[in-house]
Amino acid sequence: MALIVQKYGGTSMGSPERIREVAKRVARFVKEGHQVVVVPSAMAGETNRLLGLARELNPEPSPRELDVIASTGEQVSIGLLSVALHAIGVKAKSYTGFQVKILTDDAHTKARILSIDDANIRKDLVAGNVVVVAGFQGIEANGNITTLGRGGSDTTGVALAAALNADECQIYTDVDGVYSTDPRVVPEARRLATVTFEEMLELASLGSKVLQIRSVEFAGKYKVKLRVLSSFTDVNSTDMGTLITFEEDENMEQAIISGIAFNRDEAKITVLGVPDKPGIAYSILGPVADANIDVDMIIQNASTEGLTDFSFTVHRAEYKRTMEILESKVKPAIKARGVVGDDKIAKVSLVGIGMRTHAGIAAKMFGALAGDGVNIQMISTSEIKTSVVVDEKYMELAVRVLHKAFELDKEPTQENMKP
Repeated sequence: MALIVQKYGGTSMGSPERIREVAKRVARFVKEGHQVVVVPSAMAGETNRLLGLARELNPEPSPRELDVIASTGEQVSIGLLSVALHAIGVKAKSYTGFQVKILTDDAHTKARILSIDDANIRKDLVAGNVVVVAGFQGIEANGNITTLGRGGSDTTGVALAAALNADECQIYTDVDGVYSTDPRVVPEARRLATVTFEEMLELASLGSKVLQIRSVEFAGKYKVKLRVLSSFTDVNSTDMGTLITFEEDENMEQAIISGIAFNRDEAKITVLGVPDKPGIAYSILGPVADANIDVDMIIQNASTEGLTDFSFTVHRAEYKRTMEILESKVKPAIKARGVVGDDKIAKVSLVGIGMRTHAGIAAKMFGALAGDGVNIQMISTSEIKTSVVVDEKYMELAVRVLHKAFELDKEPTQENMKP
């Protein structure tokens, strides 16, 4: 018998028919003798509907009241799923986040979990209940309802698995695992049987939408065994999805590259002709950071006659605001020659722990892109990833070219492990 935490996304809970299918899947695990805790999201589209109603009444509603409103979506889901379980003879008990007492900080709409009181959950599990806990929500020290931000149900599921020392946390979505890249871009993309936490963290941070990065960080911190599965397979399917592991399995072939991530939501900005002296990077990026704008890739060019160009990328949604800050505050302060930008770029990244022990990966990557006429504008590397910025119109081509060059459609073998 194992203790399993299952998290179901909004599409899995999207209709009464889908909720019945979730109940049947949960019942199968109960029949096999497992203890099960279920964390459902709100029904698909419900959170957006609720927040939209609030903003119709007030374009800038109180974050505290937004949390009160948004948390009701999950409250409906846990009640409906419990009712569906009762209907097929499975004992179940639902809890909101604050009934469990998932204690968070007081950052409304983006709270972070501080602790979980698991006493009632354990008592109900011993009594033979499936425990259904609302995702995405908690309570702060003063008794106010909080929510964890978009994707917060994934974080709730992982946090409960950590608190309960569960044998596994299963994340059910509308895809059946983690792929070498997005199958909508590369139809030959291969589902990965396993991927390490390090690789999953990189993939999540670089644009893969399978798991929220906060949930992966939480799982890595508390050593929670994660598995990504589809809720749209047959309820009796033995499909194992993708297991996210803590370390490399020495008994398995490890590909050099596990996956290719990409992100269209990028913009590049260059501050031209800035003095090449200590502190100049802070002079440029300090005001940007003060505006709570995250900077990603950074390049400072070689100095010529005491001047240099300084380039960096930001999220595309922050492009105009960043340009305004640089033009109004930074450019006159440092006497830069100018500020130019491009909000039609994309980032493409190779990710794989095999890169640690194989030389020549970057060269192979650059050669493959050059062979198909894809120009590289910026480069960033770490121990297990290499990212490049390219013109947005070449993004899908770049992904397909690299997927083929590194033979990611094939199972890892000694042959295709060569750089």
